[in-house]
Amino acid sequence: MKNGWQKFLDGEFDVMDFFPEPAEEPDLSREAVKEIRKEENRRIDEDPRTRKVVAFERRSFRIIYYFVAVVSCVVFIGVMLYGVSFLPRYGQENAWAAEVSRRYIEKGLEETGALNIVAGMILDYRAFDTLGESHVLFTALVLVMVLLRRDKKNQQSEVEDYYTIRNDAYFRTAGDLILSKTGTFLVPCILVYGLYVLLNGQLSPGGGFSGGAVMGAAMIIFAASSGFDRVDRFFSLKLSSWVTFAALGFYSFAKGYVFFTGANGIHNGIPKGTPGAILSGGLILPLDVAVGVVVACTMFGFYSLFRRGRIGGSGK
Repeated sequence: MKNGWQKFLDGEFDVMDFFPEPAEEPDLSREAVKEIRKEENRRIDEDPRTRKVVAFERRSFRIIYYFVAVVSCVVFIGVMLYGVSFLPRYGQENAWAAEVSRRYIEKGLEETGALNIVAGMILDYRAFDTLGESHVLFTALVLVMVLLRRDKKNQQSEVEDYYTIRNDAYFRTAGDLILSKTGTFLVPCILVYGLYVLLNGQLSPGGGFSGGAVMGAAMIIFAASSGFDRVDRFFSLKLSSWVTFAALGFYSFAKGYVFFTGANGIHNGIPKGTPGAILSGGLILPLDVAVGVVVACTMFGFYSLFRRGRIGGSGK
């Protein structure tokens, strides 16, 4: 004789058969949800088989959940402790880390052509790490777009559209005189400063991530002070996608070329320029620009998606 759990695993018994079918137009109010849950609990209590299977299923899931959680934590702790065991003792010099940092400090200017050692490290020695971080930003923007984007395939009801329009009108900041005039004065200044930080990354503190963040903030302030209608005139989803694709594609092929041709002492042919000049550091400057573009588009994309559910006018 099979028990309820075995029948459930074999597909002979479905717990959901005892749950009420939802109505064609369910009322999703809090009271309606409570009533549906009460009805489900009542049906479970009335049928002993369902009550037994549901109780066993919940108990089994709880046991399996705790077991997997404990095993995962123990394995993770073991791996971390195994890695820590290879670290030097407190106060003892780490030969590997000292060798790498010494190479960055002593040979960084000669091998990268950048006065900023940090820029030379993240965009030359460890440029693939920065490429991965840029792809993480792009992937995050794509996932947020999948979840929040409103288009023809994700239409809202008339009631939801009414409340959306009302809320947009209520929280609309573009009509505020003080904010509009302040934004008109500040946005060009912030944008120029962002370009300065972006273009001087190989010479001084700054670069793609910080400069892109400043330019993204300038675009957000412009949208808040002047409205999305003016932003949509020059920044659309298509433009954002192509710019981001071009930046990531250039970064991938440029550093791929350098790493393949620069391996084993083969000269890669990229001039490093004069240290201290604006056109120096080899590919660090164009890579900074590529990273900055991705960061700026991602920041404004997040703001636009959370604020109105799309990037660009008419969901395009």
